Amino acid sequence: MSSKCWGWILLAAACAVVCARAEVPLSEARSTLEKWVETRQLISKTKADWQSDRDLLDQTTQLLDRELKSIETQITRLGTNTTQVEKEWLHAEALLKSSNESLEQTRKFAADLEVRIAEVVPRLPMPLQDILKPLLARIPLNPESTKMPATERVQVMVGILNELDKFNNAVSIFSDKQKNEKGEELAVETVYVGLGAAYFVNDSGDFGGVGSPGKKGWEWTVKRELASPVREVIRIYRNERSARFVSLPVVIQ
Repeated sequence: MSSKCWGWILLAAACAVVCARAEVPLSEARSTLEKWVETRQLISKTKADWQSDRDLLDQTTQLLDRELKSIETQITRLGTNTTQVEKEWLHAEALLKSSNESLEQTRKFAADLEVRIAEVVPRLPMPLQDILKPLLARIPLNPESTKMPATERVQVMVGILNELDKFNNAVSIFSDKQKNEKGEELAVETVYVGLGAAYFVNDSGDFGGVGSPGKKGWEWTVKRELASPVREVIRIYRNERSARFVSLPVVIQ
């Protein structure tokens, strides 16, 4: 091989060595650039993710803030409502106490009135006792153990008092029987002038008398001389006679 050929070979080898040496820093530069690009991309992505997360956090913070304010408002209202409920509860307790006291007074009033009515009934005219029977039957036999409401007991008493007042402020005529001097019962008509006096007469007008309330019931006295004026009173009452003054005796006790 000529010297010229060896020269070309050596030159080619030298170029190869130079190129090989030049490729080392170029590869490193390329690798560094790629890492830098990746880093920039990572930084950019991280910023974007952080921006998105920050927006979400801001929205969440605002939502939680509104929820917190809503809860605080509800707590405030609840406190106000609790105070109002406590006031209403105390007011209800006061009303209940007052109602129970009034109810107890009503029970005592009804029991006392029932006793007094029971004492008066035997002294009432028999026709009035008959009128009162439905109401008297509703009076409890044992006021202490009765389950009858106090208000209902008072209503019964009021009903009885109304009937007493009605009878006492009116002239009433009832069919009845009275014994004559021989003890024979005769049919009569009895005129009650309220609860203070009564007069009776038979159909023939020859038998009459007067009555008044006593301690054990009404007491009757035969007075034949009263037959005619009592008969006249009945006729006036029934519009069979013109109204006029009729004198009748009254027993005051």
